[in-house]
Amino acid sequence: MAEGRRGGARAVGGGAVSVVIVGGGLAGISAAIALQESDVQVTLVEARPWLGGATHSFHRDGLSVDNGQHVSLRCCTAYQGLLRRLRTDRFVDVQDRFDVTVLRPGAAPARLRRAPLPSPLHLLPALARYAPLSMGDRLRAARASAALRRLDPRDAALDEISAGTWLAGRGQRPWAREALWGLFITAALNAEVDDAALGLSAMVCRRALFGRADAADIGVPAVPLAELHGGPALRRIEEAGGTVRLKAKVEAVTTDPKVVVDGTPMAADAVVMAVPHEAAARLLPAEALPDPLRWHELDASPIVNVHVVFDRPVMDLPFAAAVGSPVQWVFDRTAVSGLDGGGQYLAVSLSAADRWIDVPTADLRARFVPELRRLLPAARRAGVRDVFVTRERRATFRQRPGSGAARPGAATRAPGLFLAGAWTDTGWPDTMEGAVRSGLTAARLVRRHLEGVRDR
Repeated sequence: MAEGRRGGARAVGGGAVSVVIVGGGLAGISAAIALQESDVQVTLVEARPWLGGATHSFHRDGLSVDNGQHVSLRCCTAYQGLLRRLRTDRFVDVQDRFDVTVLRPGAAPARLRRAPLPSPLHLLPALARYAPLSMGDRLRAARASAALRRLDPRDAALDEISAGTWLAGRGQRPWAREALWGLFITAALNAEVDDAALGLSAMVCRRALFGRADAADIGVPAVPLAELHGGPALRRIEEAGGTVRLKAKVEAVTTDPKVVVDGTPMAADAVVMAVPHEAAARLLPAEALPDPLRWHELDASPIVNVHVVFDRPVMDLPFAAAVGSPVQWVFDRTAVSGLDGGGQYLAVSLSAADRWIDVPTADLRARFVPELRRLLPAARRAGVRDVFVTRERRATFRQRPGSGAARPGAATRAPGLFLAGAWTDTGWPDTMEGAVRSGLTAARLVRRHLEGVRDR
């Protein structure tokens, strides 16, 4: 078992470790660092042998492989703040200007690129030239955009209907919903447009597309995720005197509060449960859970990545979207993975991947290698060295209508027990930004709780 060094506990009373954080994903990491910056001692407990949670890397045949294609936008300010604290912000390549090439079978690539204009005019020229849509669809999309900007994502009524239903009511035909709105909503919410909650969809579009002109500029990691998040977080927490326990199983949490780790009780003045909702519901005492407990309604939505290694370069872009194809987004992973020998490593990212999650690798290869050759002419002359698949069966919660009402706040019914995770009520979708924000919120409530304990 890997374990960080143990700092001296600054307990409120009785020599207990001040705060135990269960879960070493971005939410738990963010909570730990925020508390340490307030001189609170933390112990972070993680069941896996690494930190980073759903953003991790592994090695395969000499390649460094990320479990998924995790990108950020310039509007993801909390996430950027975490990277600065980890001193890894320089390892993310952020566009100077939002620019996405959209591949289409049998047609020239299209392009969505923001103009040097103030918001909300910055994307209108790109929409006016967006070849996958007819002129009529472009005009209707512009009108729908104006209506979308007027929505308040905090309106609970928006959580009850789907983005697809709302867009269809404003003239967005199925092709427009797929070829335009799906590029953003499906990737951000891990849900098809017709299945995605309108409130979260409106939040994403308003913040990224209709907010600051540079809000949607895309940042792509230039190093494996383990070097961007997990490894630096372990060092950062340990350097500040915290304890990190890896490969440690949390068996129960009590209202004392106390955490039972590998059969041994660990007393604390506060506990942050930065774990998926299923684990939180199983581990927390009944007194801490809401009545009725609705977290099971959040369910889970999968993401699949199909990794293809060609024997030569076939794409000269860092990433591209695709429409009219089962390919959604494709990323060039050649440099980040450490591939040499003149080939190219592409990763196809498939969100809302219910139809693909149980498909055998051989069948996915037979489906997606020809699709890449349809989209990328240079791939038609290239040989394939390797194809493998990564599957995240429970990548996010299912961000469908009604899910917002099931998302809890950070406080539980038990004093001293708190929740963190992108599934909690952050106001953001289940993303890296949402995870970081949840950790910061939990840390703020923990500090308030500890102040109250000290006052007593």
